Amino acid sequence: MGFTRFFILQLCLVLTLVCAAAGYYLRPELFWPLIILVPLSLTGIGDVLQTSHSILRNYPIIGHFRFILEALRPEIRQYLIEDDRDPVPFSREQRALVYRRAKNVSDKQPFGTIRDVNAIGYGWISHSMRPSKILVPDFRIHIGGRDCLKPYLASVLNISGTSFGAVSANAVMAFNKGAKKGGFAQNTGEGAISKYHRKYGGDLIWQIASGYFGCRTKDGRFDPQIFSQTAALDQVKMIELKLSQGAKPGHGGVLPKNKITGEIARTRLIDRTKDCVSPAAHPEFSTPREMMHFIADLRELSGGKPIGLKLAVGHRTEFLALVKAMLATGVTPDFITIDGGEGGTGAAPVELSNHVGLPLVEGLSFVHNALVGANLRPQIRLGASGKVVSAFDFCRVHALGADFVMSARAFMFAAGCIQARSCHTNHCPTGVATQSKIRQRALVVSDKAPRVENYHRNTLKALSQMLEAAGLNHPRELRPWHLHVRATTGEVVRGDVAYHHVEAGSLLDGTAREGLMKQWHRAQVDSFDPVDEATVETLLA
Repeated sequence: MGFTRFFILQLCLVLTLVCAAAGYYLRPELFWPLIILVPLSLTGIGDVLQTSHSILRNYPIIGHFRFILEALRPEIRQYLIEDDRDPVPFSREQRALVYRRAKNVSDKQPFGTIRDVNAIGYGWISHSMRPSKILVPDFRIHIGGRDCLKPYLASVLNISGTSFGAVSANAVMAFNKGAKKGGFAQNTGEGAISKYHRKYGGDLIWQIASGYFGCRTKDGRFDPQIFSQTAALDQVKMIELKLSQGAKPGHGGVLPKNKITGEIARTRLIDRTKDCVSPAAHPEFSTPREMMHFIADLRELSGGKPIGLKLAVGHRTEFLALVKAMLATGVTPDFITIDGGEGGTGAAPVELSNHVGLPLVEGLSFVHNALVGANLRPQIRLGASGKVVSAFDFCRVHALGADFVMSARAFMFAAGCIQARSCHTNHCPTGVATQSKIRQRALVVSDKAPRVENYHRNTLKALSQMLEAAGLNHPRELRPWHLHVRATTGEVVRGDVAYHHVEAGSLLDGTAREGLMKQWHRAQVDSFDPVDEATVETLLA
């Protein structure tokens, strides 16, 4: 692959030498091609040596055609890297927004909105006649419940799961260095804590999934001793138990063996001769009650650090079973991160990604209401993950119950990802999602880490501007009624009408709406299987 990518540069260099020699020893007219060959060769050498553009470092000379096409006709790029039969997760508009913020480019534009304000689904937040003034847009949230001994003061925007192995060492380091400089956290992803996560000392959220990578026995079970040693690291601020993710809910995860290096195998404590597979379900618990006990064990083994869950919402009765188990055991997670079915950066079967799991807004709203209805919401912080990029995206999820946001794709774009969708092939053109030493050298940590920090800072600045317009001082002050959306009928619907909400304790006293109460009665503490509807009807009668 190196020969293919550098072929044009190699050819130019060879032809330059040939023409120079031929002109000197044979005929002077043979010097003429050097007028073209020398600038091309110098351009190619400059491309390899520069640090700002990953594409040019990996594809000297020919990489310029991408930028030329974008400059002449931006929409041409759609046909270069996008396939209309299989829609790309992030739009060009979203990616452009991230790139501008990462590079500190102004996002101001003349002549008003580029959106059709009369389009179905168009949303906005209402503004105030008395705008506020936010002096320091560094919004923080306290994470840690009553049993947490070491709470964490987290930023409202952090880097979502980015495993070493799924992304390159250089990408991990760029994320961590940017997080350290910007004062926010990096989620390790389920691939364990590598030396690259630790190099720059950025705050870490250690994610543990069903494979227990980095804290497992040889047969893939959870190892309490290894976990306790790693969790004691000061850099580890929180631990997240992943049940599922938006890209492939209910499917587990796979790291192809062609991407597994000896270093990855040692980090994850796995065998590199076969695909690294995360089981679809955790082997350490099989009921809601057992899960709560496992959370309590993790908290004790970690010395009292915040313990959370990550999941994409599926069967609602199963999550309500977790809520019942929290009430029955007195054990609650310190935070829950909701991943939308539309979220997730991991490579997965297309139909699974497109048609499994609740979208973020619906899942977040449901989880928030379930916790409110059970009087548990004050103890648990909620995170939102899934295509949250713009300041309005932030306002929407905060208004519906989120306390903080986790984002992977946006930070990957900030680090140079162009969404070429070759993550699973090990041939990522920008060095973000590859273990090829040659390819990942295109991603220069010292250049991309500031862009990671810039995206975080400029996004919070944009969020503060929206909050100021609404007369608010912190995202936690947002409420559903701040939101407005144009419904399918064409009328404007307020957020508190479009999205159901429940009263505090209404699941406990039986006053929640009928559909939610039926799901509540079907949920069981000692089984994820719901009680059959006929039995519930009999009980309610």
